[in-house]
Amino acid sequence: MNERSLHQRSASELARPQPAERPTPSASGDQSPDHSGEARRAFVSPRFSAALAYAVELHAAQRRKVFGEPYIAHLLAVAGLVLESGGSEDQAIAALLHDAFEDQGGEATLRQIADRFGPTVARWVRDCSDHLTKPKPPWPQRKAEHRARLEHADAEACLIVAADVLHNARCLAMSLRTLGPGIWSRFSGGRDGTLAHYRALAELFARRGIAPMLVPELLETVARIEALSAE
Repeated sequence: MNERSLHQRSASELARPQPAERPTPSASGDQSPDHSGEARRAFVSPRFSAALAYAVELHAAQRRKVFGEPYIAHLLAVAGLVLESGGSEDQAIAALLHDAFEDQGGEATLRQIADRFGPTVARWVRDCSDHLTKPKPPWPQRKAEHRARLEHADAEACLIVAADVLHNARCLAMSLRTLGPGIWSRFSGGRDGTLAHYRALAELFARRGIAPMLVPELLETVARIEALSAE
């Protein structure tokens, strides 16, 4: 082969697409990029999948009060906020089930949660519930009593409550933008009671140093709700 043909062959080979270079496996066999120094968070396990299936089963017939979307949408949003805020898998599981005690069977459901996911998850679900007795107390009473319990509840449970309240506040702001202030008639606490409750929770979490990623947005959303209610 003469020098010219060798040069032509080399050029054509260089123009040909080359296979992507594979990362060098680490000693552990992990081929993911090196994230040394970054905070590593646990991935969710089949326990989370089981909790999600159980939450779907419990809340299958339940819908949200304004737009009527499936209730599981709210539970997924709260669990997502918990994970985004650095919460554990157990906290995310409790977030998926945070309304199960008060909406879907009371103590019997709580015992099932303890059997399936452990007593810690069951305790956090109880802490997230704004009432523990039947019949349900009047709205102002049960919200005040819930805030009093949250003063001493596990910080892990309070993060779930903060995520719950933030998602509710976001949905309320969207409802006001879409439907106007008339939607307040659908809320037991009304405008003033609901906003006062949200502010009191934000102050409680800030005082306890809980949910620092969520509290500022909660306060901003409360201010937005006030502005939308005045329009």
